[in-house]
Amino acid sequence: MIDSAHPFLDATLPIRWSRLTADRVEPDISAGLEAAGAAIDAIAAQEADAAKLTYKSTFGALEEATEGLSRGWGLVSHLDSVCNHPALREAKNAMLPRVSEFYSSIPLNEGLWKVLKAWGESPAVKELDPVRRRFVSETMEDFRESGADLPPDKKKRLSELESELARETQKFSENVLDATNAWEKVVTDESLLDGLPDSARAAARAAAVAKGFGSDEEPAWRFTLHAPSMLPVMEHAQSDAFREEVWRAASAVGAVEPHDNTARIAAILELRKEKAALLGRENFADLVLARRMAGSGRRALGFVEGLHERIADAFEREQTQQRAYRAGQTGGDPEESMEPWDLAFWAERCRRETYDFDTEELRPYFPMDRVVGGMFELTEKLFGIRVEERASAFVEPGQEAPVGSIEVWHPEVKYYEMLDADGSSRGGFYADWHPRDSKRGGAWMNSLRTGMPPVGDTPREAHVGLMCGNMTAPIEGRPALLTHREVETIFHEFGHLLHHMLGEVPVRSLNGVSVPWDFVELPSQIMENFCWEREALDMFARHHETGDPIPEELFGKMVAARNYLSATGFMRQLSFGKLDLELHVNHEKHAGRDLDEACREILAAYTIPTRTAAPPIARRFTHLFGGPTAYAAGYYSYKWSEVLDADAFTRFQKEGLLNRSTGMDFRDKILSKGNSEPADEMFRSFMGRDPDPEALLRRAGLAV
Repeated sequence: MIDSAHPFLDATLPIRWSRLTADRVEPDISAGLEAAGAAIDAIAAQEADAAKLTYKSTFGALEEATEGLSRGWGLVSHLDSVCNHPALREAKNAMLPRVSEFYSSIPLNEGLWKVLKAWGESPAVKELDPVRRRFVSETMEDFRESGADLPPDKKKRLSELESELARETQKFSENVLDATNAWEKVVTDESLLDGLPDSARAAARAAAVAKGFGSDEEPAWRFTLHAPSMLPVMEHAQSDAFREEVWRAASAVGAVEPHDNTARIAAILELRKEKAALLGRENFADLVLARRMAGSGRRALGFVEGLHERIADAFEREQTQQRAYRAGQTGGDPEESMEPWDLAFWAERCRRETYDFDTEELRPYFPMDRVVGGMFELTEKLFGIRVEERASAFVEPGQEAPVGSIEVWHPEVKYYEMLDADGSSRGGFYADWHPRDSKRGGAWMNSLRTGMPPVGDTPREAHVGLMCGNMTAPIEGRPALLTHREVETIFHEFGHLLHHMLGEVPVRSLNGVSVPWDFVELPSQIMENFCWEREALDMFARHHETGDPIPEELFGKMVAARNYLSATGFMRQLSFGKLDLELHVNHEKHAGRDLDEACREILAAYTIPTRTAAPPIARRFTHLFGGPTAYAAGYYSYKWSEVLDADAFTRFQKEGLLNRSTGMDFRDKILSKGNSEPADEMFRSFMGRDPDPEALLRRAGLAV
């Protein structure tokens, strides 16, 4: 039993973030490794007395064996993503090989596997309830797919591969973060800001002041490669040179020494290929997708290519229209390709002219606190929960939080408690929404603790989760005013969080978001749909000064423009899935080639031709290369799940957008189930049929 002497392993809630310091990583994770190793050894030691094996002493014991270590290492990884600094990075990297080797050794432990097989293949399994039977089956498949039946020499090599992959992918992520933070543009010539929205100017001014640039007499504006800073430049700045400079800087992330990821990508792909071959798979995609809904790399690739074929004509029409629009504005040649730094700029100008709609008009109606509060109100109506903010405090190491406050890892972080309709607590979660140099880019949800439902006299064990993003920050006393896309992102991450917090599965590793990755985006993406519905918007889209809802005329323009360049956005997502699957399914075809050349060939029919060739996203694509598996061979999952969410949302539209009965059915049949049932069965349970593949194309305005 590990006590609070090891703060990263301490199971006490709420989490004491001030105690989680870099100097504690090595001793705490070492203690976690020792305890987990001893628990694994105790299970394996039962091999000599197979007649006495039980579920509790085998699979039940395995479920709990690594709980402390997983909790502690999860906290280390989380802090590395939100509060990265040299001491923590060094501490994590020092322990990474040991942790990776330990986890990869579990399915390769011959004694442990013999014990699990002995009981897992015995008649006693039939006496278990369906959820625990599924856990036994899933665990045995996990072991087989992780090399449990390999001979000793191949087990040794597999363990080495896992450690190498962990090191290479960790360094890939560090390169992306460091390269992103290494660039800034401090503007003192105000004419460069022509065209930028007031919100972008104010944010850049505040960023400059925070870093000591400029003065009231001689103001300066600071721009970075974080999305809230970069995107307004690419969409609105009238200066071609300014846009080009920002575009080239973003394109160079992960591509220039000392942060060049080119060789690292090749190494990661080779390691993954070797791992798949060791485990008897044709390619890494087949290894990853064997038990996901797609089933194989070729089927996933066929899914992506099939959608490409359906929208290719619409994609080409949109690009022809964009070139014609630009030519009409500049007197240029409508057949001439644009520069890559022109695409977003002219697309936004065309949108404004075609629909008389500027996306910036919506910002005043999306103050972050009201958006978040309205989202909580909406989910209360749908899913019978209540979310309440609790007092929180950032505490320096060695200090104590004010009485009644929940510690957080940064002053901007908020803490919330989620309650059921009867007032009982389901646990709590953190929200960290704004960019900073120590935080990785993008948006994500994560679970810090997976709880358990109450059983008999045993009370509910709390879930703990988090949502993070890099959204527009508040400026000079004004609230953070979000773009509509940022609002969708918050709803998306909260959908993931609901999946975690509403889990009711009595086996921890089958609970929450532990589902196939081509199903995991259904709860998140279905929440985005509410951001387009008047009834839902009126709950949170209110002017930050007047409290008025979005005017009907502006709402009409927003909806009319929803599918503007729909095929282009659709194709962008398909291009990511295509690149991912080609690199992993057809690795040998592309291995050893120039990375840019290979990627351009793969994506020739998926990307917009530009005068200056745009370097591929691969070198900064942390979804694919930022973890040993991460989204590798799985990026198609976003579109696969979009098919599911577009179809499932039609039930809300038919039965009433905020119909509690429909919401509770979604909660009961999807959100609460985790991986306790096959994904396709859960979908059929909610919809009463298989998914309609046309639903997504209809929603995108691309159905023929």
